[in-house]
Amino acid sequence: MLVALLAAAFLQQIDTSRPARLPRTIAIDERLAADRSIHLGDRLIVSSPSRGVGDTVVVSAIVRRQPDPSEVARSQYRVRMHLGELQSLIDYGDRVDRFAVATTTGSTDSAIARINDAAFGFRAHRSRDIAIETSRTFLVVTRFHRAIGVITIVASAIFLLCIMLLKVDERRRDVAALRLMGISARSIVRSVMVEAALVAFVGSVVGVVIGWAAARIINWHYRGVYRTPLAFAVVTPNIVAFAVALSVVLGLAAGFLAAQRLVRVPALELITGRHEERAFAPPSV
Repeated sequence: MLVALLAAAFLQQIDTSRPARLPRTIAIDERLAADRSIHLGDRLIVSSPSRGVGDTVVVSAIVRRQPDPSEVARSQYRVRMHLGELQSLIDYGDRVDRFAVATTTGSTDSAIARINDAAFGFRAHRSRDIAIETSRTFLVVTRFHRAIGVITIVASAIFLLCIMLLKVDERRRDVAALRLMGISARSIVRSVMVEAALVAFVGSVVGVVIGWAAARIINWHYRGVYRTPLAFAVVTPNIVAFAVALSVVLGLAAGFLAAQRLVRVPALELITGRHEERAFAPPSV
């Protein structure tokens, strides 16, 4: 037994080589994975321009980018790695540009106040305030689109008024017959207003269907171009309700104006058309 132990101790060797470090993991953007045909488990080499030798990392996750309007037109790729790996890669030391801190409900204001009072050189802000500040441009664009929509609806109401004036003028003999039969002017005005409101409602429904189809086509096209789940055109219930209500109100106004223009003329003049002859007759000498 003693001889065997001595032989084992004599033949034993000490491994002085450094243990192999397992490559670190990294998460990449799905656009980078699609453009470079990268899959889970692939090995990549990351390095900075100032360092000649890079580090080997393993792709452990492919991250889908969240819909962010401020980054939709940017072509940069996004990579997530461990903080130690990132620090050694960019050689930035202990400095940071921005970091986020999660707080419990009700303690955000006190945490912001304490950080701003104790720290020097940077400021603490709510993530919601930062999102609002960076989205002011999109709010302006939204208001601009809303103004265009209102102008379009008003223009369509003017067009509807012209159509109703023409249609009512074509039916002046029918209106005169109704007046002579004893139908009141108020009833005629109401019937014309109902007809105009019905035309406006049907037109607004057709417009909503066309807008919904156009929004689907726009989102399908630009989501493929920018490879983002962001919705570029949205038809919300509030927009539909506002458009339909405004169209019906303007249609009622157009029908009322067209009917009032007709019922003010006496029934006999509507039948004979003498008011037109007097209006266009040459002056007598």
